[in-house]
Amino acid sequence: MIAPAQKTPSAAGTKGKSLFVTADGQNYAFIFVMVTLLFTLWGVCNGMIDILNKHFQDSLHINKMQSAFVQFANYMGYFFMAIPSGMLAKRYGYKGAILIGLFLVALGAFWFIPATHIGTYWSFLLGLFILATGLTCLETVANPYATVLGPPETGAVRINFAQSGNGVGWMIGPILGGQFVLSATSVANTSNDDLYKPYLIVGIVVSLLFLGFLVCKVPDLHNMEETTSTGNGKLAIAARPLLQRKHFVLAVAAQFFYVAAQTGVFSYFVNFLNSDMPALPDGVAKSLPETWRALAKDGTWHVTDQGASKLLSYGAFGLFLLGRFTGSFALRQFKAQTMLALYGLLSLGTMALIILPLGWISVFGLFASFFFMSIMYPTIFSLGIHGLGEQTKKAASFIVMAIVGGAIMPLFMGWLADQWGMRFGFLMPLLCFAFIAFYGFSWTRLEAADRGKAA
Repeated sequence: MIAPAQKTPSAAGTKGKSLFVTADGQNYAFIFVMVTLLFTLWGVCNGMIDILNKHFQDSLHINKMQSAFVQFANYMGYFFMAIPSGMLAKRYGYKGAILIGLFLVALGAFWFIPATHIGTYWSFLLGLFILATGLTCLETVANPYATVLGPPETGAVRINFAQSGNGVGWMIGPILGGQFVLSATSVANTSNDDLYKPYLIVGIVVSLLFLGFLVCKVPDLHNMEETTSTGNGKLAIAARPLLQRKHFVLAVAAQFFYVAAQTGVFSYFVNFLNSDMPALPDGVAKSLPETWRALAKDGTWHVTDQGASKLLSYGAFGLFLLGRFTGSFALRQFKAQTMLALYGLLSLGTMALIILPLGWISVFGLFASFFFMSIMYPTIFSLGIHGLGEQTKKAASFIVMAIVGGAIMPLFMGWLADQWGMRFGFLMPLLCFAFIAFYGFSWTRLEAADRGKAA
């Protein structure tokens, strides 16, 4: 059990303190590594989804809005499974919920084998939905679990380190998926015959992870419930309903808008490079691998779909991973809510650069946005569950359920792109980042008000 005296996750000055040793001397470094592998798995699966939009536009002849149903199926799995995941975690503990989650991920991955033979859009979406229900279990458990595997005041740092594994997975996903489904020439790939192959690999890896967690000791740690002093000097439980905790309620909203923005930017990355990236200089184009470049009819060089997926992996997600690592260190020096507010404003600025017709500056803005988005999900999560004690698992379910923003808002982004061009579609994430910046700036006041009412 974690000691009841919790410092706010916004507290700086944790430099030099162990991240994985609790007050009673327990070291949870090994189990933290195991949990980080779950984040890596989550990144791989979602990184592969980000290249499916463009592929299904070519193979199934659908428009951008219709292709956003890839994200809709994925994140609706999160929406429907989030609350049951919290119940499973409460009923079977962290280990039980992790094993259930891994089983569902494997089931969804292996479903792509028959789905490839069925060959219809709904069959692929069903596989993504099943896989997402498993990832929901893992997300619901892994995020709050990472915060308790060490001193409570370093929870925000620890969850950002764990989510760095997520960044690694996101780099792997587009490479793995793009290798099998995206074209390496100027002619688009219109076949789904090889789509099962990357998911077969995922299914095998997940099966091995399942066996690893089955034999691994996973302690069922908890935060102690918030307490306040009574008149006789004793400690009493301060159990306020979650919906009365404004710092938590707005965290749910902030997570909804963050996942909406992230999903939109990630999903339409390849589309933007195809439609709005300026022609490559001749010397630069010829220095790239042949599978990365295509010569247009007007004699100018452009990136292929597979080349765009490699830029997504090595470039954009490389910056995302760098942001996670540097952000983890920065959070040991600066307040988490301050970092969130600052990165929210900077992300808003990158969206403005994309919307404006600025050529290569717009492309720079697109890549830079990945760096500034990097710390948002885990930081919002950590700020949202702060001080909730035994309500943490329930609160985590609601915050994970907010991922449904990734199902709804990209449809709107795709509609904007179909109507007025891909560049204008980025208005959607711009508005989302504005709310996230607002939450960061407001968190200290909201949390202080919640503590005041609990006293």
